[in-house]
Amino acid sequence: MAQAAAVAKPPAPPRRRRASATPRRLPYLLIAPAALLMLGFIAYPVLSVFSYSLQNYNPTKPWRNGFAGFDNFTQAFAHDPQFWDTLTFSAKWVVVEVGLQLLFGLALALIVNQTFVGRAIGRALVFSPWAVSGVLTSAIWVLLYNSQTGITRYLADAGLGSYGTSWLSDTSTVFPAAVVADLWRGVPFFAILILADLQSVSRDLYEAAEVDGASRLKQFRHITLPHLKDAIVLSTLLRAVWEFNNVDLLYTLTGGGPAGETTTLPLYIANTSVDAHNFGYASALTTVAFVILLFCSLVYLRLSKFGGETK
Repeated sequence: MAQAAAVAKPPAPPRRRRASATPRRLPYLLIAPAALLMLGFIAYPVLSVFSYSLQNYNPTKPWRNGFAGFDNFTQAFAHDPQFWDTLTFSAKWVVVEVGLQLLFGLALALIVNQTFVGRAIGRALVFSPWAVSGVLTSAIWVLLYNSQTGITRYLADAGLGSYGTSWLSDTSTVFPAAVVADLWRGVPFFAILILADLQSVSRDLYEAAEVDGASRLKQFRHITLPHLKDAIVLSTLLRAVWEFNNVDLLYTLTGGGPAGETTTLPLYIANTSVDAHNFGYASALTTVAFVILLFCSLVYLRLSKFGGETK
């Protein structure tokens, strides 16, 4: 007993102090003010639109204002053929514009990625239209399409076409004319993003492919395109959303005409809210457009396997 009592107990290990949580929380505390401001500027308008979509709200007819439930959505899907026409044209506009902008942007990026005399000037000329605003772009092309002083007059002087022809007032030519105008501004966006990604491709891959006897086409297919996959997916998604919401260029260029041939869904929403003052119905259309864009974006990212490994 005495010997057992004499055996000294081992000292207890020192207690570790709890690590302060402040350093870990500091980054979140620093970005909290900006995050709250962004949340307020984004969340409040979105929730307001959702709220107004369930109401009849027209400041010029206050006696009709009140809760409408899903009547605005029923009106859009069942009783408004213009909604379907504008939605169809929006889909057509997005597919044509994004497809052509990607094609020409990829071609330009491949060209200016090569080494040649005056490459810096060539890159500046390729990228300069992206710095021009949408309204200014449409103003430039309105002047170019002017029947008295624009392209059509010089074509008529050369014996191609007749004098006084306006491509923007003819239903058979207004869509190609608007597409060309927007291509001039949109192509540099793809060229910039794709060129930035091209410059990160290792030259060793191309040299190894040349040693193995791979042609330029096979190098492009098996090296360049797989490397550009994520850049192409991201750029096409962003540009599709922007083109779907395109209002400034089409509004200034054609005003949605002639005969509503170039009226997109966002332009129809703008006319419904600003001109007709029917903010409740316009909010319902905006909600529908938001859901469509969200659904299509998620499906596109899922099918494209964005961020995944390329086989």
